[in-house]
Amino acid sequence: MNMNLPNILTILRLAAAPGIVIMFLYFHRPLADWFALTLFILAAITDFLDGYLARAWKQESKLGTMLDPIADKAMVIIALVVITGFSGMNPWILLPATLIIFREVFVSGLREFLGDTAGTLKVTNLAKWKTTAQMVAISMLFATGAFEHYFGMQSLAMTSEMVEDAISGNGPDELGLYWKYRGMVISWWGGIIMLWIAALLTIITGWDYFRKSQPYLKEDEV
Repeated sequence: MNMNLPNILTILRLAAAPGIVIMFLYFHRPLADWFALTLFILAAITDFLDGYLARAWKQESKLGTMLDPIADKAMVIIALVVITGFSGMNPWILLPATLIIFREVFVSGLREFLGDTAGTLKVTNLAKWKTTAQMVAISMLFATGAFEHYFGMQSLAMTSEMVEDAISGNGPDELGLYWKYRGMVISWWGGIIMLWIAALLTIITGWDYFRKSQPYLKEDEV
């Protein structure tokens, strides 16, 4: 195996995928949320970095070409499963997450069936935007979990009137509930919007890939 720096970064990103789950198994929230968010962002950075370095240093290899899409899909699918779990199967998350996971499984199966032919179907710019939207959405939703936990813990002993006064600015706010609430709302809606955009781009790029693969799926004439 060619263990250059780009390939090492890809392998680290692949190893980070189950690490997201481990964060929630061995750490309490909101620490687990921040650890998972940090791990995911670092992995997303390596997604850009390994490809850039491989091209710049002319170190592109079969190992990297094979592992890179696997690492990307593993990170996205595992992160979506975790987020769907701690969101209580919220339909605003569950539906786009299902569409994204379905597409990734479908395209992976199609690539496997096409074998060497799959390499002729190049990744489009729209597919790159899809990946970026997924990364941004997942990062924001991990942040939502952290803000939510802080807000819930610190407002637990307060009455609803005290909480409402704190976040509206009409009362004392020694615990900083206002910015935690704003962070929770902004990251939630930002994450949801980006997740639905990602789901739309996922379906479009999945259909485009399937359409381009049609010539290779035709039955041989007898």
